[in-house]
Amino acid sequence: MAAQAGKDLLVKLDDGTGNFITVAGLRTRQITFNADAVDVTDQDSVGRWRELLAGAGARHATISGSGIFKDANSDTLMQQIFFTSAIRNFMFVVPNFGLLQGPFLITALVYKADSAQGVMFDLTVESAGAIGFTALPNS
Repeated sequence: MAAQAGKDLLVKLDDGTGNFITVAGLRTRQITFNADAVDVTDQDSVGRWRELLAGAGARHATISGSGIFKDANSDTLMQQIFFTSAIRNFMFVVPNFGLLQGPFLITALVYKADSAQGVMFDLTVESAGAIGFTALPNS
């Protein structure tokens, strides 16, 4: 992937009608995909080496980052989603990579302030269902 500015990653939220609105930009970020392994090792496993079952186990994604909200309404909306533990359909736009879209739960929402940059937030979301990925062409 080509080098790009961290501020280019956008956090979008389904407004309830299937349209996505931008609520934040992430200046730093981490996207993690995980797949739980299913161990099927038994007494007949060659050399007692662990054997894993292909295609099994739960997959999940975690997205975390720091950034700024688009406006006060976006900030309020994200607070409401967090405090009600609502699972909402998010879209994450990563230029020169792709779009990640699906249901997510906000598991952490941290506010921090810096005299030079103003109020920022740290956000962590965990997938709560199937996540779609659409590759974007390189710009």
